[in-house]
Amino acid sequence: MSQQPFTAAALRGAVDLSAFKRPASAPGQPAGAAAPGAPGSRAAAGGSAALVVEGTDASLRDVLASSAQHPVLLVVWSSRLQESGDFVDTMRAVARRYAGRFQLVTVDADANPAVLQAFQVQAVPVSFALVAGQPVPLFEGAQPEEQVIAIVDQVLALAAQHGVTGTVEAADGDVAGSGATEEPEEPPLPPLHQKAFDAIEADDLDTAAGAYREALTQNPADVDARIGLAQVGLLQRTRDADPQAARAAAAADPTDVQAQILVADLDLLGGHVEDAFSRLVDTVRVTADADRNTVREHVVELFEVIGTTDERVVRARKALMSALF
Repeated sequence: MSQQPFTAAALRGAVDLSAFKRPASAPGQPAGAAAPGAPGSRAAAGGSAALVVEGTDASLRDVLASSAQHPVLLVVWSSRLQESGDFVDTMRAVARRYAGRFQLVTVDADANPAVLQAFQVQAVPVSFALVAGQPVPLFEGAQPEEQVIAIVDQVLALAAQHGVTGTVEAADGDVAGSGATEEPEEPPLPPLHQKAFDAIEADDLDTAAGAYREALTQNPADVDARIGLAQVGLLQRTRDADPQAARAAAAADPTDVQAQILVADLDLLGGHVEDAFSRLVDTVRVTADADRNTVREHVVELFEVIGTTDERVVRARKALMSALF
């Protein structure tokens, strides 16, 4: 895995979706239920939600409601851009691979300005998860399938923590089912990696960290174990953090290394990757000796969490080198 993990801390509402709050339920209709026949409702798909649906300004609130039953991955894209369309195809392939463990919702940016405003979309494609009605920023830009899969695994683990474990189906004629070929079954994870993944799902971070450390003891060149350990460390450091107090402490003293690191970690978990990197690079500039080296080592560790080929990491690495030399 090479992308950042997501936890309950990510469900704090980084996106303003107040414009899409559901109106009062009709008489006899359960609160929060999708209107009969509306996109995202079970009636619309003959008793089960479709694997891939086209979202719109009008249907998004129903998609939000459905995310209480099953995880949703939402991709905002543009039909005018070839790369954007190719990425949607990649996401469809990933949706088929997971056989209904999440629903893929695609939104054409050119036709749905309210979605763009609510999600503060600056460029497309951009991807979000919806879990229990709350948005989790994932990544900007087209990503390779293997990186998307790593993120999806983390989203599903987060959804499980919140009891969102429903599935969806691809009916005959569904976009996701047209001409699809069955994906080969993924090989099982190495035992220690599986132990760590299961522990993360159970919110037992100490056991997960121990499993990754044991894997590294057995094989110091195990890149996935090193990245996994860095991800778990990120979760451990931020688990009990008070974001407001952390930001106040960091603002009060720009040279307080631990305060700056904590806020950077929180930014990373919230999807604000570039803000996290910028904060740490700025801290490198105003510190020296052991403090400076601590920050340098931490930002390099976060590069591993995000993925060393990510464009944001490439830019931040250049900025870090400039700050150091």
